[in-house]
Amino acid sequence: MIYSMTGYGKSVLQLPTKKVTIELKSLNSKNLDLNARMPSIYREKELAIRKVLADQLTRGKVDFSIYIETTAEDTSTQINVPVVKQYMTQLKNVVDGNDIELLKMAVRFPDALNTVREEIDETEWKSIETHIENAINDLNNYRLNEGKVLEQDFNQRISTIENILEKVIAMDPERVEGVRERLLKGVEELKEKYDENRFEQELVYYIEKFDITEEKVRLKNHLNYFTETINSKDSNGKKLGFISQEMGREINTIGSKSNYAPMQQLVVQMKDELEKIKEQLLNVL
Repeated sequence: MIYSMTGYGKSVLQLPTKKVTIELKSLNSKNLDLNARMPSIYREKELAIRKVLADQLTRGKVDFSIYIETTAEDTSTQINVPVVKQYMTQLKNVVDGNDIELLKMAVRFPDALNTVREEIDETEWKSIETHIENAINDLNNYRLNEGKVLEQDFNQRISTIENILEKVIAMDPERVEGVRERLLKGVEELKEKYDENRFEQELVYYIEKFDITEEKVRLKNHLNYFTETINSKDSNGKKLGFISQEMGREINTIGSKSNYAPMQQLVVQMKDELEKIKEQLLNVL
């Protein structure tokens, strides 16, 4: 089971005087990069919110937002009537205008509006905490569904690499024989006498130097380990990244040792599939 780092979660709480919307957006990142936006009244809860998000989301570039929409006649901002009247009186001594025009100017001046600091209602906050959990669950479900799509792609590409590897294994005897024939032909073209026993010894040494048996076995093991990790209980994108690096090393070594054009073409195909896997792994949690 794997999770994507890309996701979206949302939960809406309808209170008697306002609507509270909690939103979570997540993209890929090497570590947890959390950005929180919320009204000032809830700022004292930010550290607690960050801890909850860090515990449950682990990695990703996460944007957390709380939006408030007032749905009733309930506001913390009030007109400072004496101050506004004083401004209007002073303005009448400066400019000619009706009361409506003077009022429009007066309310723009300092202290024309009083904002009363709200205190958090703990009962209300308990409901908001529940909806934060709902938004996190929504985001995780989104991540899981995206992870299933990635998993299908990984399995398909791993299967493709395995099939190509089988072709490499089947081609190996042909490659060795081709190397032998090229060397023998090269020696014969010299039209010089040579010690056949010594030639066979050198040939065996040369072929052993380019033997890819270990690389084929290790690559097969890495492919199996990659599939096992995908099917494990936990999503671990970093671990899958390490395994893909090891796969790349074995594929590169096979390519450098092959010394045989048809096999090198197969190696290029395996590299292409592996690069696509690595690109997608950047999105895995």
